[in-house]
Amino acid sequence: MPEFVAIVTGGSSGIGLAAARALRDQGLTVFVVSRRPFTEKGLHHLCCDVADERQCAEAVQSVLHKAGDLDLLVNCAGFGISGAVEFTEAAEAKKQMEVNFFGCVNMTKAALGHMRQRGNGRIVNISSVAAPAAIPFQAYYSASKAAINAWTAALANELRPYGVSVTAVQPGDIKTGFTAAREKSVAGDEAYGGRISRSVAKMEHDEQNGMDPAKAGAYIAKIALKKHPKPVYTIGLSYKAICVLLKLLPCRLANWAIGKLYA
Repeated sequence: MPEFVAIVTGGSSGIGLAAARALRDQGLTVFVVSRRPFTEKGLHHLCCDVADERQCAEAVQSVLHKAGDLDLLVNCAGFGISGAVEFTEAAEAKKQMEVNFFGCVNMTKAALGHMRQRGNGRIVNISSVAAPAAIPFQAYYSASKAAINAWTAALANELRPYGVSVTAVQPGDIKTGFTAAREKSVAGDEAYGGRISRSVAKMEHDEQNGMDPAKAGAYIAKIALKKHPKPVYTIGLSYKAICVLLKLLPCRLANWAIGKLYA
């Protein structure tokens, strides 16, 4: 599909880079958006902080100027924080939402006018299994991804009459630099009986033994090129099973099970 033009935010590392490579290999013209300089053959780069609405608008306009069109937006930029809600500073929680959730909002709003007017477009928002499975001591990360899911479903209905599809993709544990980049706080760990550090250590162990990001990227690219995608997809059979189980179990039992694993 050489005529297809895509933007991938957070595309200089991790799942975003894997998705950008997979889309490039499918023949798309791919623009990678990240805060830091990045170079790779076959990928075009734009420096942009997705938490800055003005920069997002400028990035989209730059793509339209250079490529003449925009068919696909993959919102993958994000990071994680961990710590007890009681001891997490409000500024850190807001930063988590500004990047993970409002980063999607800012880039999508910048692209929507063009897509709606042309009557065609695809938006893929990278969520997480941590949205339906809210992780203790990573409450704000789970909240940011749950917000993406709800926002995606609502936006999909708003845009359906205009030929623009919106879908969320939920990865589980993926072995990337996301783990090392997590902003961890163990403030209050003694008061919580060491549960904060133990919970995050378990999560990081699972991540570092997780899926190859190339497989996740290929899956995201496959979903991104579907003409009529579902509102939400989950990567990996085991994580699909977990999400189904969480829907079927009584809420109290499901939350108890997550607590046994991570709290």
